[in-house]
Amino acid sequence: MRIGACVLARLGWIASPNFRLLGMAGYAAPPPVCADCSPPNLDNFQYPFNVEVKEGIEYDPKYPGTAVARLRSVLKKVHELGSLDGDWADVRRLLLAAGGLKEDYSTSHAFNDDNHCDLTTMVGSVSHNQNADGAVAMISRSNQLGPHIAKASLPEHGPGGSWSTCTNGAHLTPPSDVAHIQFSSRVAFKLVWVPPDFSQFVLVDDEGRELKRGRPTGSLPHIRSRQGNYALVKGGKYARVADAIASGEDRPSVCASSINAGPAAGG
Repeated sequence: MRIGACVLARLGWIASPNFRLLGMAGYAAPPPVCADCSPPNLDNFQYPFNVEVKEGIEYDPKYPGTAVARLRSVLKKVHELGSLDGDWADVRRLLLAAGGLKEDYSTSHAFNDDNHCDLTTMVGSVSHNQNADGAVAMISRSNQLGPHIAKASLPEHGPGGSWSTCTNGAHLTPPSDVAHIQFSSRVAFKLVWVPPDFSQFVLVDDEGRELKRGRPTGSLPHIRSRQGNYALVKGGKYARVADAIASGEDRPSVCASSINAGPAAGG
């Protein structure tokens, strides 16, 4: 097993309640659901969710494990990215750097399989949480990522750390994935492969709003991994933009360029 890999069955994503083998010809897109996909407020790169200050430190009252300044930095880096249509190895390298992660053995799984597709920024005090209560389904109760987070995180993004956490449980409301449950943290972005051919992906923020999209070339993750990645979010808010693209409601000028929306309601 790679360092930091979630303890799942080899094809554990098949057990997802949303899983169905998604062939390119057999995909039927859900009804358009991108009505509220307006992008997060990145004007001056303010934190796009409700934030409070305690003892001089910003914190997110809904997800207090979030490294607020670090998440803001990641969003800024993602916004500054150019085209994500190049060779997959180069695109993945850009995603790691924007997310505050080194490219090394411990991060070799990041964005390369179905499940490790969440870029999470967490404060140091929660980075050693390990799902001891089993609250995240299909994840080991000793999912100890702390040492790997500390070693692989780029310090220039700010306090706390980054990691590519597991997506499973993200189809639920509220999300029940590793970021939100084990670390009580928002995700800076989730990578979601878009049906029906899974040749492009979209990056969405913690509320499922589009940040960037790409159509990489070269040696992509296996088609089953790309299909499984979508299956893990299908039916939830993180699939909305992918579903809109698949159904032809393709609105990059709204979802990716007009960075004017306010903080997410109730976020």
